Amino acid sequence: MERKSASPAKSFKPALSSTATVSTMTLNDNATARLSIAILGTCDTKLQELLYLRSQILSHAEDASVTLIDVGRSPISDPAITIPQDELLQKYGSFTPAPLSTVPRSQVTQTMTECATACLEDLHSKGSIHGVISAGGSSGTSLTSAAMRRALPFLFPKLIVSTMASGDTAPFVGESDITLMYSIVDIAGSNSILNGVLDNAAGAIVGMARAYQKRQIPSQQSEDSTVPQKPKTKIGITMFGVTTPAVDRIREHLTTHHPSTEIYIFHATGHGGRAMERLIATHHLTAIIDLTTSEITDHIVGGVLSAGPHRLEAGLAAGIPYILSVGACDMANFGPRHTVPERFLTTNTNNNTARKIHAHNEAVTLVRANAEESRRIGEFIAGKVREYCRRQEMVEIVLPVAGISPLSVQGGPFEDREADEGLFAGIERGVEGMVGVRVVREERDVNDGGFAVGLAERVMRLVAVWEG
Repeated sequence: MERKSASPAKSFKPALSSTATVSTMTLNDNATARLSIAILGTCDTKLQELLYLRSQILSHAEDASVTLIDVGRSPISDPAITIPQDELLQKYGSFTPAPLSTVPRSQVTQTMTECATACLEDLHSKGSIHGVISAGGSSGTSLTSAAMRRALPFLFPKLIVSTMASGDTAPFVGESDITLMYSIVDIAGSNSILNGVLDNAAGAIVGMARAYQKRQIPSQQSEDSTVPQKPKTKIGITMFGVTTPAVDRIREHLTTHHPSTEIYIFHATGHGGRAMERLIATHHLTAIIDLTTSEITDHIVGGVLSAGPHRLEAGLAAGIPYILSVGACDMANFGPRHTVPERFLTTNTNNNTARKIHAHNEAVTLVRANAEESRRIGEFIAGKVREYCRRQEMVEIVLPVAGISPLSVQGGPFEDREADEGLFAGIERGVEGMVGVRVVREERDVNDGGFAVGLAERVMRLVAVWEG
């Protein structure tokens, strides 16, 4: 469909606080220098444990240097502390109430997080560290994980030993690649279990840091090559269990027929969508096949796998080739059946459940989006396209009319043509008037092999135009 824009697109500002992306530190003297690992910790409450962790790192790498950074509330003096609390505040703090021991704990956490973030950014930008580790309880984990997420890129080693590692870790990990290790016992004092955990953690961060350090050294083959290598086209694809056949076919087709591509698959679990948006915003991905946009359904319906209100914004605002579809937009995700909200389980006069509900497995229950919700999902997608689309000719929306998931095909447990039509029409009406944005209805289901290959070829046609 030929569409015309009614208003200029908004620029995209990542909802994430970090601007870091995948680590690609330029080779310098530090790449081949002595291994260096940073420890973040609250020395006023965990000094003994942090010193033991430091000693174990050095036992695993005698040639290493360790930078111990004190992010505690009260200043502590110890010769092993490389960056004391007062120095951290003075060098990296924008505003520091004095003394910190007199202010609310939440303000202390905020202040020290900002200082730790700035410190890690500084050390990383100089190539002065090859990994970072911390150990702590809930407050320490909250502080150090926030600093790691904000300051350090993907693939830079980040490890936290925490009492909070067994449970809901989303507030700490988010869409980052922080590694969490459960401490088993509290991080307090010295005993054989805690010491063993800290020793394992020390060995782990040493191994991770060495691997990272090695990657910073270009291969001899690359150094000797005089032929410039064309960068690979990095394509992000969103996937769910129910759209895996389509994604497998897309990946197979691209790698076979377009070997210059490098494929990144993102699991549409909320964090997967945010990770992809972050990589787009930081210019690491050059094209997108957003096949599985089910995180929007979770956002609208109230499921547990929402990526939040900013989904789609980064790719549209970047102006890169963007193929958009509605795979798995028929389902909102919940945990075991007993966790499904009562409003979806209410029975009607025919003693049938008000919603179609399907057990994906023992841990995941799917609730079918109704016609009204599907219309709102379509309007959400169209609204993002209208508001953020930077280059309309780079966006194609492809709708699999025969089934947006295997559950919604004819005869499937989630078949609901009224809901599907509400979704499709909501998108089509919403982008009406946008000249360059093409909307196509395909009379195939989302996992049809021809549909998948068609998406792959569509994105490569847009890539050719974009690169030209």
